[in-house]
Amino acid sequence: MNSLKTRIVWSYLLLIVLVVCVLGGLFLTLIWNYYYGSAQSSVKQRAIYALTQHSRSLASLKVHDQADYMLQYMAEGDVRLQLLDNNGKVAIDSDGFAEQVQYTTPDVKTAMDGYNGTWQGEDPYYRERVTSVTIPIYNDTRVVSLLRYSASVERIDDMVTRLTQMTAIVGAGVVLLFLGLSLWMTQRIVRPIQELTRAARYMADGDWTRRAVKRNNDEIGQLAETFNVMVVELNKREKLKNDFISSISHELRTPLTSIKGWSETLKGSESAVDEETSLGLNIISRETDRLTGLVEDLLDFSKLAAGNIELQPEVLDLNSPVREMVHQLGVREEQTGVKLIATFGKSPIFVYGDANRLKQVIINLIDNAFKFTSSGGSVRIATTTFTDKENEKAYAQLTVADTGSGISGEDLPHVTEKFYKANTGHGGSGLGLAICKEIAELHGGELLIDSERGAGTIVTVKLPVVKED
Repeated sequence: MNSLKTRIVWSYLLLIVLVVCVLGGLFLTLIWNYYYGSAQSSVKQRAIYALTQHSRSLASLKVHDQADYMLQYMAEGDVRLQLLDNNGKVAIDSDGFAEQVQYTTPDVKTAMDGYNGTWQGEDPYYRERVTSVTIPIYNDTRVVSLLRYSASVERIDDMVTRLTQMTAIVGAGVVLLFLGLSLWMTQRIVRPIQELTRAARYMADGDWTRRAVKRNNDEIGQLAETFNVMVVELNKREKLKNDFISSISHELRTPLTSIKGWSETLKGSESAVDEETSLGLNIISRETDRLTGLVEDLLDFSKLAAGNIELQPEVLDLNSPVREMVHQLGVREEQTGVKLIATFGKSPIFVYGDANRLKQVIINLIDNAFKFTSSGGSVRIATTTFTDKENEKAYAQLTVADTGSGISGEDLPHVTEKFYKANTGHGGSGLGLAICKEIAELHGGELLIDSERGAGTIVTVKLPVVKED
């Protein structure tokens, strides 16, 4: 996850690693120059001093005599002194040996050209790291021999290695320390944002009681305060909307009841014999029923949204309300040309629920099935039980399947959302399936929809089963 916390920690970590590497590199460079530079400078000073003292004596002697002079007057214990001929071949060293070695190191080559040469590396004969200075000895204008001073730097290598290791350990410690500090600082920055995110998610799920905690009086604290003000205002608006829906729904019920009653009265009176009048009264009665259904949906929605809906649960046989609603809605077979087929379990299916609310769900599902199924189709209602293998619990299952137009794939995930209406050409409030889903969940169950455009729809309601005793 590419979170804000991860990005901040990586930014701090890269910055501190860069700073530690730069400072560590500068420190090691200074150490390197100090130790190795001091060693080379010391050897060079000795060589120049010796040349100043003995150059005249050496210049007048032959190489063999120069070797004797060097051993007698110039040999020192802590620095190796070698006398080379003008080709770089060792004539003698300070130990008194004349090895069959010819040096071709950069310092020797420089001295052959008449200049003082310096070099640091592994001695090709003694196989140890040394720093060396080679000085030419002139006879008039000709280089007749070379004096090579060299000193071992292995102790310096050990010292520099230890300092390098200590620097690496200290650098790693500093990086780890700053990593911990950056995690702590980042957590302080990110935590209020995470709390805001959680509060927003709870609000998206319908819990409007959540509030963000204002921890500091900074920009994030001001954001939390603004968020809480927004929640309060949204709560007010939500309550105002629900109150308005509830109020207007109650107000609409009274005139609708009067219109429905008088239309039925006029239809049944002897004076209403005119065909046109009868047709008009039928339309009024039918549209009044539709408006009454919409008003009832709005009332249920306002109760569900406010959390005020109350169930009157009891242990009942699920087959009973299903049978009742099938008989009640069976008259629509003749009106629509759609066949209604019901199948019930052989034994009672006991659930703990509100009979009236379950009837509301059954009516809504069967009504939708009739509405979207063309003449000649069928609607099948079935009740059964099954056991969930995951939690080993028994459930009652009500299935309403039709052979209607079905629901498109893009609309299917949203049909149980409040006020969502698929582009089907049929009217409605867009609340029916949302209310059914809420009622099923209030009973501890769930509502599932499986559909495909042109292949019909299967709606399944699952409810927990209670034991017969």
